[in-house]
Amino acid sequence: MARILGAIASSHTPTIGFAYDKKKQDDPVWAPIFEAYGPIQAWLAAKKPDVLFLVYNDHVTSFFFDHYSAFALGIGESWPVADEGGGARALPAAAGHPVLAAHIGSSLMAEEFDLSFFQHRALDHGVFSPLSMMLPHEPAWPAAIVPLQVGVLQFPIPTARRCFRLGQALRRAIESFPQDLGVAIVATGGLSHQVHGERAGFNNTAWDAEFLDLLESDPEQLAGMTHAEYATRGGLEGSEVIMWLVMRGAMSKTVRCLHRTYYLPSMAGIATAIYEDVDAVVDPAANERARAAAGHQLAGVEKLAGTYPFDFARSIKAYRINDFLHRMVEPEHRARFLADPEAAFEAAGLAETERDLIRQRDWRGMIHYGVIFFMLEKLGAVVGVSNLHIYAAMRGQTLEEFQKTRNTKVLYSVSAK
Repeated sequence: MARILGAIASSHTPTIGFAYDKKKQDDPVWAPIFEAYGPIQAWLAAKKPDVLFLVYNDHVTSFFFDHYSAFALGIGESWPVADEGGGARALPAAAGHPVLAAHIGSSLMAEEFDLSFFQHRALDHGVFSPLSMMLPHEPAWPAAIVPLQVGVLQFPIPTARRCFRLGQALRRAIESFPQDLGVAIVATGGLSHQVHGERAGFNNTAWDAEFLDLLESDPEQLAGMTHAEYATRGGLEGSEVIMWLVMRGAMSKTVRCLHRTYYLPSMAGIATAIYEDVDAVVDPAANERARAAAGHQLAGVEKLAGTYPFDFARSIKAYRINDFLHRMVEPEHRARFLADPEAAFEAAGLAETERDLIRQRDWRGMIHYGVIFFMLEKLGAVVGVSNLHIYAAMRGQTLEEFQKTRNTKVLYSVSAK
């Protein structure tokens, strides 16, 4: 069973990463930042978590407003550092933990938290600014991360109470994971700051102190606050501290604060904290119920012959080939494919198995491999194969045999031509 080892809270202002990269530890202006992370480094070194579940918000780097989710869970195998405009920081990519992420995603969806899911996206300073201070990372990070991106930039955003309740469900998800893993919950963001408009530069140190007190002793009061109340007291961008309630919800009702610091060098109040549970009770029966609930909706589907739900495992395994086929909606991509398929395969980095599935137009084989059907019909439209031919091939029939099972004998595809 996975165990929650404790929780870390940290601001994620880019000044933290700046101080680290520029080796400012001996500069009196920046030294307090380094000092604040010393106890966190020691705690992580002692606890040795296998995974950090890291709650953050992207700063319109890898998530744009063409599709902006309230909660997006990272299920990928690796998380590179994002280029935010001036080049990516010289940090290694962090490993993901797809198996734990898949279980958490299934468990939270079963509890009716309608998440979106992502992979193959770079993570910006919301993750790597504090992470670079917390953990050694040469040549690699010592723990995997499962990122939860909270959409706090485009209103309406999740309520503080929704974040708190998601944290409570997160605890059930983690503790019902059957493998023996140590998990630390990390929440980032805040504290008080505003970076836009005539109010830019707003801070409220008194509110920051009160927020930290309430987070420890009365998170319910914080959960009841509106976004306007957070913005009034801590700046509009400072309202991102609702993300800390995900972390707090995942902890026991009473927590012990092992470490807490606060420093305001410039635009944002920089806070760090470590929390551990007090008198937390593990309920094996409840964990078993949560584990069963996570798989309840698809229980029994394996009995349906010739049926392959497109789940997290298939999505991760077949990402490259699905991405390659999805790009058939781009005129330039499909033109390159038709002109020189082998060069297109090479440019996309497809494995030989994936290339051969496409070369052979092995429609059934692609489904078995993990390609979702709607990529097949895009490929069919490009190479002049109708949907009906694909359906027949998946059933191991000729077109004529398959059409005998239909009420009409029409041919169609998604091609506009």
